[in-house]
Amino acid sequence: MVVLLQKNNALNTFYTLTVSEVKRETPNAVSITLQIPNDLKEKFSFKAGQYITMKHQANGTEIRRAYSICSAPNSGVLKVGVKKVENGLFSTFANNDLKAGDTLEVLPPAGKFTVSPELGTVKNYAAFVAGSGITPVLSIVQTVLEEAPNSTFLLVYGNQSPSETMFFSNIKKLQEDYPNRLSVQYVFSREDAENAHFGRIDRSVVNLMLRNKYKDTQFDDFYLCGPETMIDEVSSTLKENHVNTKQIHFELFTTSEGDLLVEAHDGNTKVTVTLDDETETFTMPQNKSVLEAALENKLDAPFSCQGGICSTCIARVIEGKAEMRKNQILTDGEIAEGLILTCQAHPTTPTLVIDYDDV
Repeated sequence: MVVLLQKNNALNTFYTLTVSEVKRETPNAVSITLQIPNDLKEKFSFKAGQYITMKHQANGTEIRRAYSICSAPNSGVLKVGVKKVENGLFSTFANNDLKAGDTLEVLPPAGKFTVSPELGTVKNYAAFVAGSGITPVLSIVQTVLEEAPNSTFLLVYGNQSPSETMFFSNIKKLQEDYPNRLSVQYVFSREDAENAHFGRIDRSVVNLMLRNKYKDTQFDDFYLCGPETMIDEVSSTLKENHVNTKQIHFELFTTSEGDLLVEAHDGNTKVTVTLDDETETFTMPQNKSVLEAALENKLDAPFSCQGGICSTCIARVIEGKAEMRKNQILTDGEIAEGLILTCQAHPTTPTLVIDYDDV
């Protein structure tokens, strides 16, 4: 994983952007292109693999959702992919009702699942992705191919069928433009197709790539994006093949509901929060997350997924301790430096001082 991006006040400010295009990518997915005014181009510059958070009102309730940017940074285009999910308020709205000319409230790009290739870099990259996990990886693939002309990329991409494959035509065009540098292996779970593997991305597929089809290629970095079960299996198989953990980069779109809390959280804590150069103090029950309590106390704390799978709500513990219910983002080193995901953090001490600005 790359180092944390520097936060500042602008990262908690939503900007009104106009939708310039909504394109049907599959029967259950669309891409949304946003128009960026000249005075906001710097704020909305991004690295390949980052995401944006969009805000929408549904039946009087504010919902926020993070979606990965699928366009390349040097394209001059800000585009995200949105796959419809069952009971998904924003994804259903985006697929059924959103149209060009509408406006959305959007936070500037953020996220740590990134690549920044250099012109003279010679690397072999590989990605294992499933479903809408292609969205950040498409940006990463394009960026490597365009900005590192001596590097190669292997994309292993799993879906139910060709018709459900997001950005199929984009990937085909990249294959035509970079025939000697981009290799694509499709994996379909519900349909046999020519030159595709039938099944799901699992241990056998990873071993097929590393030990058979590309046994003579030494890969430098691996990018994984998709369901947690796939990422766990691919990661463990890569490690079995002697891939260093530092070479494995991943981003979750969904995660299990595992609870890592060990200590009892049945008391109250006096919390002091620094946010946008202002400090507020309140008392909260320890059985709630720091983010929940901050929002209840009318603080405009940054957040997006609230599920511990993005980095929007990160803060630093200055005094006291907090235990996270779930963590798929922060490394051991970052935790040792005092960083927490406030949507998952529960106080364990009588007082807790955190700073959203100091990350």
